[in-house]
Amino acid sequence: MKRRQFLTAGTAGLAASAVAAPAIAQSMPEVRWRLTSGFPKSLDTIYGAAELFSKYVSEATDGKFTVQPFAAGEIVPTPQAIDAVANNTVEMAHTASYYYVGKDPTFGILTAAPFGLNARQQNAWFYHNGGLELANEFFAKSGVYALPGGNTGTQMGGWFRKEIKTPEDLKGVKMRIAGLAGTVMQKLGVVPQQIPGGDIYPALERGTIDAAEWVGPYDDEKLGFNKVAPFYYYPGWWEGGAMIKFWFNRQKWNELPKPYKAIAEAAAGYANVDMQAKYDARNPAALRRLVGGGAQLRPFSQEILEASLKAANEVYDEISGKNADFKKIWDNMKAFRNEEYLWFQVAEYTYDNFLIRARARGG
Repeated sequence: MKRRQFLTAGTAGLAASAVAAPAIAQSMPEVRWRLTSGFPKSLDTIYGAAELFSKYVSEATDGKFTVQPFAAGEIVPTPQAIDAVANNTVEMAHTASYYYVGKDPTFGILTAAPFGLNARQQNAWFYHNGGLELANEFFAKSGVYALPGGNTGTQMGGWFRKEIKTPEDLKGVKMRIAGLAGTVMQKLGVVPQQIPGGDIYPALERGTIDAAEWVGPYDDEKLGFNKVAPFYYYPGWWEGGAMIKFWFNRQKWNELPKPYKAIAEAAAGYANVDMQAKYDARNPAALRRLVGGGAQLRPFSQEILEASLKAANEVYDEISGKNADFKKIWDNMKAFRNEEYLWFQVAEYTYDNFLIRARARGG
C-alpha cells in the first residue's frame, strides 16, 4: 500500500472510531430522575453530596442520565423522604435512615448506633463485612435500595442552655435528638424531640427545647446555635460516624441499565468520601470561631458517658428481644466494632494520641 493510501485508510479508521464511540452512548436510554434531600441548601456540605452525585452521573453519561436534586421541603419534608421514594413520588432521596426510627428501630442503627461504629469502621462494615447486604435486605421490605452517600464523622454532643455535669443534670431536659439516641436519652430522664434541622434554631430561641444536637462546628455555626445556647458538649456518642445514604425506588433501580447502575455506584462512593473530607477540612476553623465567639466547650463527664453506655446497652437488649431484624444487624455490627477496636487501639489510637499530646506541647 502506498504511503498516501495508508494515511487515508488510517484517517478513515480513526474517523469511524470517533463516530462509533458516541453511537454507543446514543444507544443508551434517556433517564430523568428527581431526588429529594433531607437537608436544606444552606448546609452546603451535607446537601452538597446530592449535587455532587447528580453532577457526576450526568457528566459520565453525557447528559443521558440526569438527577435533579431538591432541598428538604421543596417536594416533601425530611420525615417523608424515604416514603416518597418508596411510593415513586420521586425516584431518589438523600437522607438519614434514623429519621424513620419510629417505623422500625432498625432504621436507626443503619445511620448511626449509639456507641456504634466510627466513620472509617462504617465504611469497612458496609463495603467489606456484609453491612450493605444486611441493610438492603431490610430496606427491601420498604421498597427501597440504598448506597452509602456521605458521613459526618463523629459528631458533637450538642448545645445546652445550662451546664451538664452529671446524669442527674439531664433529667427533664427537652432536647432535639434524632434516632435511637432519643430512646437512650429517655432512660436518663431527657425528653427527646424530633425536629428537622431548619426548625432547631427557633425552637432553642423560644425555649421550646433546652438543648439540641445537629452535626458539628461547620454546620452548627451556619445554623447559629451558639447565639441561643452557650454550652457546647462533645462527643456525640450517639453518632460516632453518621452515614447518610442515597435511596432509590427499588423497582426503578432494578430497571436501570447496568452501565447506569455502575455510574451511580461510583458517584455515590465519591460523594461518600467527599462529604467527610469536607467536614474534616472545615470543622477546625469553625470550632475556633465558635470558641472565639464565646461558645463554652465542654466534654461530657466520664460519669455521663458510662451512664449513657449502660442505657444504650439496655435499649439494644430490649429491642433485640422483640425485633429479629434489629437483633441480626446489631449483633453483626457490634461484633465487627469490637474486632475493629482490637486494631484501632494498636496503631490508630497510639499514633493519634501521641500527636495530640505533641501538639499540646508545641511539637
